[in-house]
Amino acid sequence: MEMVNITIDGQKVEVPKTATVLEAALATGIKVPTLCYHPELRPEGACRVCLVEVEGARSLVASCVYPVNEGMIVRTNTKAVREARKTVVELLLANHPPDCFTCQRNLNCELQSIAADLGIREIPFEGERKNLPLDANNPSLVRDQNKCILCGRCIRACSERQGVHVYSFVNRGFGTTVAPAFMTGLDEAPCTYCGQCATVCPTAAIVEKDDTDAVWQAISDPKKHVVVQTAPAVRVALGEALGMKSGSIVTGKMVAALRRLGFDKVFDTDFTADLTILEEGNEFIQRLTTGGKLPMITSCSPGWVNFIELMYPDLLDHLSTAKSPQQMFGALVKTYYAEKQGIDPKDIVSVSIMPCTAKKYECTRPEMNSSGYQDVDYVLTTRELGRMIRQAGLDFGKLPEEEYDAPLGISTGAGVIFGATGGVMEAALRTVAEVVTGQELGCIDFKNVRGLTGIKEAVVPVGDLKVKVAVAHTLQNAREMLEKIRAGEADYHFIEVMACPGGCIGGGGQPLPVCREVRQARVDAIYECDTCMAMRKSHDNPAVKELYDTWLGKPLGEKSHKYLHTHYHPQHRG
Repeated sequence: MEMVNITIDGQKVEVPKTATVLEAALATGIKVPTLCYHPELRPEGACRVCLVEVEGARSLVASCVYPVNEGMIVRTNTKAVREARKTVVELLLANHPPDCFTCQRNLNCELQSIAADLGIREIPFEGERKNLPLDANNPSLVRDQNKCILCGRCIRACSERQGVHVYSFVNRGFGTTVAPAFMTGLDEAPCTYCGQCATVCPTAAIVEKDDTDAVWQAISDPKKHVVVQTAPAVRVALGEALGMKSGSIVTGKMVAALRRLGFDKVFDTDFTADLTILEEGNEFIQRLTTGGKLPMITSCSPGWVNFIELMYPDLLDHLSTAKSPQQMFGALVKTYYAEKQGIDPKDIVSVSIMPCTAKKYECTRPEMNSSGYQDVDYVLTTRELGRMIRQAGLDFGKLPEEEYDAPLGISTGAGVIFGATGGVMEAALRTVAEVVTGQELGCIDFKNVRGLTGIKEAVVPVGDLKVKVAVAHTLQNAREMLEKIRAGEADYHFIEVMACPGGCIGGGGQPLPVCREVRQARVDAIYECDTCMAMRKSHDNPAVKELYDTWLGKPLGEKSHKYLHTHYHPQHRG
């Protein structure tokens, strides 16, 4: 790599010739404030908060887009730089709603933090504030364009990372805003509700729809039996929302917190992740051996399901008919569990804690009521659970480690790795290989489907068969896979797709901020959970075996199809 020598604030440093001044400063340990810049998105140079002095330049430059060159002299902390940055932020604040105390992003807002760092104590400008209506007519996301600072991050995340292109700048001058085409709401736009726009928004212009009040109300109702399930990826991210380091495994403390919040039973979505593997794995074997539609593609990521329904409806028959673990769980709670406990299902409130904003939409789908009721009543994101724990005044770090309730809290390592990209595929291979061969695997770690590479491929021997698999995360990579299938160029047998970067660990409802290093820490924690489990294969789960023996019958049986499978259909929005 070709390097150049530059001087930043008196320090002589060597940096890659392709670097920007901002990247050089950060590598040198100098913090330059930014708002439109995001390390995983194309630099824009729009907000001008990252201004610096470059000797010889006619004016201050936006460091996030200004390239380095040999002998460059940069100053990041002069009086002119500080005053310019302060003025830029003061102008933003002059047009910004002054509701920090009641804002969902209070104390976790980049604009607020930069204003504090710059020492802004008053706003010398009298701005004209916008009065645009909330976009809140969908179950997942709320957009408040009055809080938008026009950084463009959501536009770039939706187009570059997800390939969906929902957002763009509309209008001009003071009337400029960010919106879907024709200024429609997200409920009318081809939005997958993945929430990646919310993960990069520096303010509260895009947030998850908050359902905590409804859950508090259910908990407070003595006539309701409120059960909760927790997704695999929540246990390795919730700690971040409560002041712990990235990748902290907080499973036991999370269970204790949920009991203290007032939930009647605390269950684990990993139980139905194991169940999903039994159903989906047997479906794959059936397709593979009877000439069914291949490649079969996983269906447990609702953002991904929305994407294929919206963008590639002609390929829907490639989707597994297995419901997501969340929805399998919801159906079982109001049937199997209700029967076992002698509780009228109308008195059960089913809550799930998910890393995902699209799960809020998924639970409202009309086909997700095989129990005769809405199978899952409320979905809370990891961030919402963090807020509930703080509202309750729980000292999370001092809580004891507690176990999930049986039987829907019993799970395996295969269930927990659902939280990382490649995890569903690896869990399926652990079971499919043993079901097909009738022999126990010597090694159950399929490391060639792990990692944060966008698309991973592998050929896995399963008995006499050579099974070609692929794993994709982010919808942009999913689009690449679907284009290959549509063109007849995909010779895969089985494909796993997750809508979000890194899989569920990088979901739209996870604690902020998030970057590749944070995702990697969460992934590492997921696999640590797996290796520490006494059981690591879904078909070894004794509670799942009992469920089949006493209630379901067999995988892909009549009862399984009724409660655990569904059919997806084209969506027409936008």
